[in-house]
Amino acid sequence: MAYVVTENCIKCKFMDCVEVCPVDCFYEGENFLVINPDECIDCGVCEPECPAEAIFPDSEEKAAEWAETNRTYAEQWPNITRKGESPADADEWKGKPGKAELLSPNPGKR
Repeated sequence: MAYVVTENCIKCKFMDCVEVCPVDCFYEGENFLVINPDECIDCGVCEPECPAEAIFPDSEEKAAEWAETNRTYAEQWPNITRKGESPADADEWKGKPGKAELLSPNPGKR
């Protein structure tokens, strides 16, 4: 089992989760973060740190559909080990439904 970042992260990307990860398994896209399921040790410390409540175990139904997205983009995007700047309008996007179509396939720019 691994943890998965879900739709709630899109356009929020708060990154509080990144700093607590003991194995540095987060990868950064332009407007979304993902967890590499092959690197995740299932410790769960990231889940309560997410202000957008976007991280769930992949065994939960709402996370299962995002597991492949996390795997795919973890192979394409750069690894991130430190919290960066969240988008200026992150709080406005927090909790909004229907953000899946807004997911950018572009990697983060650091």
